[in-house]
Amino acid sequence: MPQDLNLQVYPDQMAHLNQVVAKRLRIPPQKLSTVEVLRRSIDARGRQPKFNLRVRAWIDEPFVPTDLPTIPLQDVSKGNPIHIVGFGSAGIFAALELITLGYKPVVIERGKAVRPRRRDIAALNKEGVVNPNSNYCFGEGGAGTFSDGKLYTRSTKRGDTRRVLETLVQFGATQEILVDSHPHIGTNKLPGIIEAMREAVIECGGEVHFETQVTGFEVQHHRLTALQINDTERWPVQAVLLATGHSARDIFTGLHQAGIGIEAKPFALGLRVEHPQALIDQIQYSCQGARHPELPAASYSLVQQVNQRGVYSFCMCPGGIICPAATDEGEVVVNGWSPSKRNSPYANSGMVVELALHDFGGDREDPLRAMRFQAEIEQKAFAAGGGKQVAPAARLTDFVSGRMSQSLPGSSYLPGIAPVDFSEVLPDFIHQRLKGGFQAFGRKLRGYLTQEAVVVGVESRTSSPVRVPRDHETFMHPEVQGLFPVGEGPGYAGGIMSAAIDGQRAARMAKKLLHSLKKP
Repeated sequence: MPQDLNLQVYPDQMAHLNQVVAKRLRIPPQKLSTVEVLRRSIDARGRQPKFNLRVRAWIDEPFVPTDLPTIPLQDVSKGNPIHIVGFGSAGIFAALELITLGYKPVVIERGKAVRPRRRDIAALNKEGVVNPNSNYCFGEGGAGTFSDGKLYTRSTKRGDTRRVLETLVQFGATQEILVDSHPHIGTNKLPGIIEAMREAVIECGGEVHFETQVTGFEVQHHRLTALQINDTERWPVQAVLLATGHSARDIFTGLHQAGIGIEAKPFALGLRVEHPQALIDQIQYSCQGARHPELPAASYSLVQQVNQRGVYSFCMCPGGIICPAATDEGEVVVNGWSPSKRNSPYANSGMVVELALHDFGGDREDPLRAMRFQAEIEQKAFAAGGGKQVAPAARLTDFVSGRMSQSLPGSSYLPGIAPVDFSEVLPDFIHQRLKGGFQAFGRKLRGYLTQEAVVVGVESRTSSPVRVPRDHETFMHPEVQGLFPVGEGPGYAGGIMSAAIDGQRAARMAKKLLHSLKKP
C-alpha cells in the first residue's frame, strides 16, 4: 500500500526527494518506486524558504496513476435551449454544466474568438487602439484569457473547486494545477484550453455566437421574454444566464433602461506598482543574489488600514507584465498578467483602496453612480497620459513624497508611461491613503519602498461597480423570472475559479426553472 506523509523540505532537497522520503520512512531509497507530490506550497518565513509537501510514497510496488474524473459530454443539439450572455469563465463553465444536464447552451458573446482577438490585443499594446468589443476584457474566455489565469480563490464554500481544476485538466491544463496551493496556468497557455472547451460545446450541439451583442431586454409580466441582438434581431428566451463580466457598462445601462432593478456597488480603486522581480525575490526569500532555481518567482500579499479604509494588494503577478485593459477610447485602465513560466524581469501588483457608496456622490438613487465615478477617473488617466494608452506613472518614492518624477525606470507596460502628478488623476482621499499604504508596506517589506519601483495608473476594474440582484435560493433576479445574474459582472464572483463555480450553480438553477415550466 502506498503511504501518504507530510514533509517540509528546503529547495536544495527537492532534487533528492526520494532520499528525503526514504530517510523519513526508514527504508532504503531503492525500495521506493515513485514519490508522487499531492500538494505543494511555499513557506517563505524565516531565513530560508521551505516547501510544504504532501506526498505519496510507492514502496516495492509499481506506481499506478489515479484516473481523474471527467465531466460527461453528450449530444444536446435537440435539447431545450438556455441562453448565456458572455463567454468568460462563468459562461464557459455554465455551458459545460448545461450539457451534462442535457440542455443546449446558446452562447452570445460580443467579442471575438481567441485567435482573432489576439490581433486586437496586439493593436492595443502596440498602437494604443481600443476595439470596444475585443480587448483584454471582452472576447472568448473573458478577462481571464489574457490576464493571467490565476486559479485560486478564498471562496471555497461556494462549490467544488477541485472539480473546476479537473475540468481544466480534461481540456489540456497540466496536472500541476491540482498540486500547487496557488495554481496558475499562464496567459500563454490558457487560450488553447479555452478553445478546446468551446469546441466541445459546439461538438455536443451547443451554439457559440461571436461578435453578437445584446442591445436590449424585453420583459413582459415580470418575465424575460426576449433579447434584442445587434439592435436588429429579437431572440425569444426562457432562461438567460447573464455572465457579461465587470466591464459591460452598456449591459448595466440597458438593464436600467429596461426597468430591471440594479444597484450601485462599492469596489476598490488605485494603481499598479511594478518592481524588479529580483528585488521581490531578495525581500521574500532573504537571498542576496538570484533565487534558488527550485523556487518560483516570489509574490506578496499586503494589507493595511489607512484612515479607516483598507489598502491592499490585488492580483499580484510575479514575473509578470502590466497590460492596457481599457474597453473604450478615451480611458486608461491597467491590469497585470504572468506567462506560465513567470519569467518576466518584473513583478507587479494592483494596490487599491476600498471604496464606499458615499464616495461616489451624485444621486443616491442612481444605480450607475459608482460606474460613472470609475469612468471619470479612467478618463482623467487617459488625459494625463497624453493619448494612445500611454499611462500616467511615477517612481514609487516620488509618489509617496508627493513629487512628480523627473525620470521613470523601465516598465513592462508596452504602450508606454509618462510622469504625472497623480493628484490630478486620483481623488485626494484615494491618493493620500495610497501614500500611507505604501509607507506601511515599506516598513513591512524592507526594500519595497524604492525608486526602482514605478506606480502606473489606474487600476480600476477590480470588481463590478454594479450589482444585479438575485434571489439567494433561485439565483434569479427577484423581479424578473428567467434572468439569472452570474459571475463577476453582476457582483457574485471575483476571478476565474469563483466565476466558474457560480456559472455551474446558475446552470443548475436554470434547469430547475425550465423543469418547473414543463409541469402542468
